[in-house]
Amino acid sequence: MPLPKPALLLLLAAACSTPRASEPPMPRYVPDLPVSVAPFTTVHANYKERLAQAYVYVELRGSYTQTGRALEGLAQAMQAAGVRAAGPPFALFYDDPGQVAAEALRSRACFPVDVQPPADSKLAFDVLPQSTVVYAVIGGPYPEVPRAYPGVYAFLERFRWVEAGPIREIYLVAPGSVSSFDQLMCEVQLPARPRG
Repeated sequence: MPLPKPALLLLLAAACSTPRASEPPMPRYVPDLPVSVAPFTTVHANYKERLAQAYVYVELRGSYTQTGRALEGLAQAMQAAGVRAAGPPFALFYDDPGQVAAEALRSRACFPVDVQPPADSKLAFDVLPQSTVVYAVIGGPYPEVPRAYPGVYAFLERFRWVEAGPIREIYLVAPGSVSSFDQLMCEVQLPARPRG
């Protein structure tokens, strides 16, 4: 089983120090699995077909902890270009930090969109392909999410599947919409295909 990919830090230091009730909440997410929480002795996982998803992104190289700052910058660039997000932000993680030096780690900070932005917006655009994914819904502070990865990988192994793309973490609850970071929720998706 691959080593779990460690934390991304979704929140900027300033943003994660205190939740701000003044930010508008994202639409309420109703999970279709029991929410797994620390200490992650049980991680409730399943699989599903993920539809193709258009998105704008910022390409990152280095520590996964820079994701939060990148998401904030991307949100500002989208606003300036008049581009609206079609759902909650997410991150894509391409490398295993147990195998790749921190300065060489590849990731993307992303927002889903319904249409390709105009070329003059200078927003990077791509489409996540349709894929079968193993997934779990994780509750609690976003930097703790990777602690649940071993349970997701264990489910993958049970089916004798292999990882077939970057890990996707979807941040379902806006940090500023809650009074405690224990109320945050993230869906982890691991693209999968049969071994062989």
